[in-house]
Amino acid sequence: MTINYTPRGVCSRQINIEVNNGIIESVAFMGGCNGNTQGISSLVRGMKVEDAIARLEGINCNGRGTSCPDQLAKALKQAL
Repeated sequence: MTINYTPRGVCSRQINIEVNNGIIESVAFMGGCNGNTQGISSLVRGMKVEDAIARLEGINCNGRGTSCPDQLAKALKQAL
């Protein structure tokens, strides 16, 4: 399953996710803090969707009420 998600309230403009059998195969952020988004992508690769959501949901960036990891969690909820 491919998810193309448009995040809200963060610097990233697009998150592209590949999920197979409940496992995250790849994540690519367009825009945002390049090093951080590459790190997030690498850390969640191979992780169960539910586990990634549990770890990332609710992370706040500079008082925005959301973050790139939080937006990734919102996008992953579409895979459930």
